[in-house]
Amino acid sequence: MSMQDSSVFKDDISIVLCGEAGQGVQTVEYFLTHILKLEGYNVFSSKEFMSRIRGGNNSTSIRISSERLLANIDRIDILIPLSKGAVEHINKRISPQTLLIGEKEIFGDEYVGENSIDVPFSKIATEVGGRIYSNTVAVAVLLGLFGVDPEVFNKHLRQQFSSKGENIVQRNIEAAKRGYQVSNEILSSGKIKIDIKKNQEIKDDILVSGIESVAMGAIAGGCNFLSFYPMSPATDISIFLAQHSKDFGIIVEQAEDEISAMNMVLGAWYAGARGLASTSGGGFALMVEGLSLAGITETPVVIHLGQRPGPATGLPTRTEQADLFLALYAGHGEFPRIILTPGNIEEAFYLTQKAFNLADKYQVPVFVLTDQYLLDSFCNIPCLDPSIEEFTQNFVETDEEYKRYKLTENGISPRGIPGFGKGLVRVDSDEHDEDGFITEDFDVRVNMVNKRLKKLEEMTNEAIPPEFIGNEDYKTLVIGWGSTRDIIKEAMWYLGRKDTAFLHFKQVYPLHPDTSSYLKRAEKLIIFENNATSQFSQLLKIHTGFDIEHKILKYNGLSFSVEEVENNLRTILG
Repeated sequence: MSMQDSSVFKDDISIVLCGEAGQGVQTVEYFLTHILKLEGYNVFSSKEFMSRIRGGNNSTSIRISSERLLANIDRIDILIPLSKGAVEHINKRISPQTLLIGEKEIFGDEYVGENSIDVPFSKIATEVGGRIYSNTVAVAVLLGLFGVDPEVFNKHLRQQFSSKGENIVQRNIEAAKRGYQVSNEILSSGKIKIDIKKNQEIKDDILVSGIESVAMGAIAGGCNFLSFYPMSPATDISIFLAQHSKDFGIIVEQAEDEISAMNMVLGAWYAGARGLASTSGGGFALMVEGLSLAGITETPVVIHLGQRPGPATGLPTRTEQADLFLALYAGHGEFPRIILTPGNIEEAFYLTQKAFNLADKYQVPVFVLTDQYLLDSFCNIPCLDPSIEEFTQNFVETDEEYKRYKLTENGISPRGIPGFGKGLVRVDSDEHDEDGFITEDFDVRVNMVNKRLKKLEEMTNEAIPPEFIGNEDYKTLVIGWGSTRDIIKEAMWYLGRKDTAFLHFKQVYPLHPDTSSYLKRAEKLIIFENNATSQFSQLLKIHTGFDIEHKILKYNGLSFSVEEVENNLRTILG
C-alpha cells in the first residue's frame, strides 16, 4: 500500500464504485478489471450490496496492484459515486487522501475541494445519446488514468455491443472518447499519477470469481448431478453448472424445495453419480433430515454451504462465518463428516474438487464451507490445474455374496452400485445389519454405530494440515479459517513481526493431528472469526484443550479488512 506522495501510486491503488442496484456498477467493474488484467495489472474485486433489485446503495471495491494482493481493504484512493447517497453509504471509509471523481450534485458541497473532481458524467452521456452511456464515460476516465490506449477500450466496446447495432457501438465509442478527454485533464492537473508496475505474464492469467471456482472445482471432481433450490449466495453456482451442463454431461435440477434437492442428490450417489447439493444456511436447515439419511445409509454426498448472516433470513446478501456449528452438528444421531473451508478463490477450486474424492472414499457427507465475501469476489490467478488432484472412484462390482454394510477394520464397507455386478445393493434408513436388513438387535446396533464412527480415525490421519505462514520461532500465533486467509496474511506482512506467525485452516473437521503442536508452542493465541461466538475457537478447545485468549470477532455482515486485522494485532501485541 505504498503511496509515494498524495497523488502518486506505485504499488497498489484502491478504487471504489458506489451506486444504486441496477445502475450498472458491475458493467464498470467488468470492463475495468478485464482490460487492466490484459494490460498486465493484478486485480482483485469484492462487493457489498443490499438485498434489493433496484435502489439502495451498493459498492464494489477494486484493487489494482503490482504484486498479487487478494484481500479486502478499507482504504479508498479513488471513489466514484454514481448515485445520491453513495458518499454517505461509504462515508466511514473516506479519508482526507481519498480522491472523489464524479458529479458535484451527487457528492455534495461537503466534499467539494482539492480532493474532488467534478465530472458531469450524466451531462456528457446525455450529449452522446442518453444517461445510459454514463458507465462507459466512467470506465474511460479510469482507463485513461492508467494510460490504457483508447483503441483497446474501443475494441472491447465493439465486442460487447456489436449485437445491438452499429449505432449503439458508435455512441459508446464517442462516450469513451469524452471520458478519455476528462482523464487527460485530470492527469494534466497533477492531482493523481498512477505508476504501478506491469507484469506481462499476468495477461495469461484467468479472471475467476469464487462462484466460478467452486463450480469448476465440482466439474473437476466429476460432478454430474446437481439439485438445488435458489438461495443467495449459492444460486449462481447452480446457474453456472446449468449453463455448462451439456459441455460436461451434468444433470441440473431445480427442485421444489431443499428437502427434495438433498434427497435427489442422495439418490444420484446411490445410482453411481457424483452429486452436489449447493445451498446456504436457511436452505441447508431443510436438508438436515436428508443429511442424517446419508449418515446411516453411508451414502456419499458433497454439500456446498455458502454462509450468510442468520438467523432466519438475516442479512441475505451479506457475509458471515456463523454456520460452522450448523455443518458440524446438523443431523440427528452420531455420524462422521468432513468440513473443508477454502481460504481464497484458488483453494475453492481445489478443495471442492477434493471433496468429491473424499465423499466417495469415506462414504460420508463432505461440506465445502464458503461465504458471500469469497463467492462474490474475483481476481486473476494462474490457470487452474485439475490434474493435481487425482480422480478416484471407490465403488466395486458386486457378487452374489455382497454385503453393503460389511464390517471392516477401518469402518469403510465396499460400496456397490445397483446393476453393476450380480449382488443386491440394499440400503435402509432404519438401523440394519451387514446385508442392509432392518434390525433391532442391540449388539448389531452397537457394531454399526462403531463401524460408522471408526472412519473418523482414518479421516483424521489423512486430514488436510493447516497452512503455516511465518517464522518457526514464533511467540504469538494468529489463527484463521476460511475466507479470512488472505486478509490476515496481508495484515501480517504489514505488521512485519518475526515473533508472530499465522496458522490457516482449510479443513476444520476433523482437525489434523498436528493442530495441538502448533498451539502449544505459542505464548499467545489470537483468532479472527466472522461470527459472534468464536465457533472455531470453541471447536479447537474441545479437541485440543487450548483456550484462545484473544478472540477478534466481526458479525455486522461485512468481512474483515486488512487494516482492521493489522490494527487489532498492534493493539494486542503492543
